[in-house]
Amino acid sequence: MDQDLRPTGIEVSNSDGVLTIDWSDGHHSEYALFGLRKNCPCVVCRGGHGQMNTFDRGLFFVDPPQKFEVKNIQQIGNHAIKIFWNDGHNNGMYQWQTLRDMCPCKECYPEQE
Repeated sequence: MDQDLRPTGIEVSNSDGVLTIDWSDGHHSEYALFGLRKNCPCVVCRGGHGQMNTFDRGLFFVDPPQKFEVKNIQQIGNHAIKIFWNDGHNNGMYQWQTLRDMCPCKECYPEQE
């Protein structure tokens, strides 16, 4: 990823269950909140250090069995955000590279159904 590639805008809609990111290269990403929460990058959610930087894009396309909402988003330096979820979880640091890599759009993830 280009070092200068970063979000130019981040918005969340709890009512629609979506977090959107507009990127400096013009790309637009939409993440279902359920998939974003279930792909939390923290070591606890990943099940240990061996699973770090792994995620399941398929979770962005399921009918969510539970609803997650974003209570707050905090920028971490110039490289990440920390999301505070309605279930009390807030350990994950979503780096720009991770967010871009897990983008579930058809351009980034042509395997989607």
